[in-house]
Amino acid sequence: MPIAFHRVYLESAGYFMPGEPVSNDAMDSYIAPLNRMSGRIKGRILAENGIKQRYYAIDAEGATVFTNAQLAANAIRDCLRRHDSDLSDVSLLASGSSGGDALMPGFSNMIQGELAAQPMETVSVHGICAAGVSAIQTAAQGVELGGHARALAVASELPSRLFKRSRFAARGYDADFDAHFLRWMLSDGAGAVLLGNTGQPLPGASQGVRLRLKWVHQRSFSGDYPVCMQLGLSADRARGHLDYPSWNEAEADGALSLRQDIRLLPHLFDIGIHEYAKLVRDGWLDPDQVDHFLCHYSSEKFIPVVEDLMEKAGLVIPRERWFSNLAWRGNTGAASILIMLAEFLETREVKPGEQIFCYIPESGRFMAAYMLLEAEVVHAPQVAAGAPAAAATAIAAPRDDAHSGDADAIAPPHDPDMAPQGLGQLLTELAAIWHDYRSRVWRTPVVRRLRNRQFQTADYLNWMEHWIPQVREGSKWMREGAASLSEQYAPLAALIDTHAGEEQNDFQILFQDYRNAGGEVADIDALRRNPGGEALNAYLHGLAATRDPIGLLGAIYIIEGTGQRIVPALLPLLRASLKLPPDAFRFLEYHGHNDEHHLARWLSAVELALDCDEDGRAERRIVDTARRTAALYLMQFHHVMEGDAS
Repeated sequence: MPIAFHRVYLESAGYFMPGEPVSNDAMDSYIAPLNRMSGRIKGRILAENGIKQRYYAIDAEGATVFTNAQLAANAIRDCLRRHDSDLSDVSLLASGSSGGDALMPGFSNMIQGELAAQPMETVSVHGICAAGVSAIQTAAQGVELGGHARALAVASELPSRLFKRSRFAARGYDADFDAHFLRWMLSDGAGAVLLGNTGQPLPGASQGVRLRLKWVHQRSFSGDYPVCMQLGLSADRARGHLDYPSWNEAEADGALSLRQDIRLLPHLFDIGIHEYAKLVRDGWLDPDQVDHFLCHYSSEKFIPVVEDLMEKAGLVIPRERWFSNLAWRGNTGAASILIMLAEFLETREVKPGEQIFCYIPESGRFMAAYMLLEAEVVHAPQVAAGAPAAAATAIAAPRDDAHSGDADAIAPPHDPDMAPQGLGQLLTELAAIWHDYRSRVWRTPVVRRLRNRQFQTADYLNWMEHWIPQVREGSKWMREGAASLSEQYAPLAALIDTHAGEEQNDFQILFQDYRNAGGEVADIDALRRNPGGEALNAYLHGLAATRDPIGLLGAIYIIEGTGQRIVPALLPLLRASLKLPPDAFRFLEYHGHNDEHHLARWLSAVELALDCDEDGRAERRIVDTARRTAALYLMQFHHVMEGDAS
């Protein structure tokens, strides 16, 4: 299950590429051919991987110009410079790499020393491509839990030291294909990200937005597959380099050659896409909502492989949304996704509401990593920078309250796994919309204020003043929709009429709650919807007036789901925050108890609609309307704290 984050922002990203770019023609000056086979292997691999240039931290004589710790330190400096931040503000450094400059101590400690940084917490993640994501996750958890106001994650790779010709002298300049392969694939570089709890504006091409880390998910399948990419084992993987009498003998036997068993690689993308499909199925991701897809692949040869697997899963992200810098930055292993993210933010504008989805497969012994980030408007509420750990923990505390109804625990109105026959796909799509919607609702100003125990009676009254006229319209647009149904949908029209009749006086209950809570407006006609409620009302009435507005069932899914899932989660917080009599919450209690029955009726209505559907478009109309209704209802939540609706 992914690790969700609620108060972690990517504040800056930077990268460092050593030296000048090295073209394919100039590679031989750094990574010299070993034998007569080398040229043919090189030509074949470069023709497939699409890399046009890369960077090396060694010179033409094979001498190291930058150590791996220096690469990482330079990326961190670039990251901090872009944000105009100081290293002294950082209290956690997490690194990811396939190997530092020394076998010990940890790589993060060596980077800290290179930076001459103040005392801080350090974590070193040893892995391959996904190690950079592990470093990001570690840093994010430190910020989320309140232990750190700012944390750095850095990933750096320097594989060129393994590829220079002198490394193969002990073997008579001979190597099998698996040892040849990565010489023409990997190169050097480092990337870093600064994570914090302040949500300051992003530097780079975007203006007025901050970037929130929504979740990270990593899954290793090492128990299911043999080693695919390795350094330190013999060619048959039977012997480790420390098991030889000396490192000279290990080198002569090829145990210090970096190898990739390319015959296993197709399995990597297969398991990666299956895991991706599970994320979609479980509501963590909606491919239609992904605006930017950053996919780390080692070779452009794998682009159609990934696309084909996505298509088979029915979860394609169009190619125009993909971003990769493989062709001009090269494959830098664990650093690739950080360099890619930094360059993307440097050159591409990200707008509020847009999502960035990252996919990082790792071929060591097969692992898949994923991240989702979302751009937000800067002025939304956030935790203050530099908040003490105790204070930050107190702010986060409501998430641990069993009565707080954490967003991740609020299930969709209908479980797709329990769907009646023929409704599984529809309920799965609706559940994905629901998970995104309830997650966004949980981060609106009104709910944040409520969960942080800052909600006042005046806030409740203001909310109801917006909400009452919105609820008043519910039965009206439902009846209009039923009247617009043609004869073939007569049974459905009757069911909707029944539902509208039951709810037509609900607004009176809410209005009396408002008066019982101290509301001063005596004339219900004087109340006005806020801009979000106004937009939602106009949309639903407009749709209800069209012929056969089956999509309204999608609207009812979101609206009744809000009453049956979100409202019961908020009610205990309202009661705990407000010293009001019980009769100020009757509407919320009523819907929390009765919308379960309403949702069961909704399921019957959907089955009726699909049975009567002649053009096969009902499901898509329901899904599309649910998505639009969720966006508009979310707008209503956002405007609650803005005071006068006019």
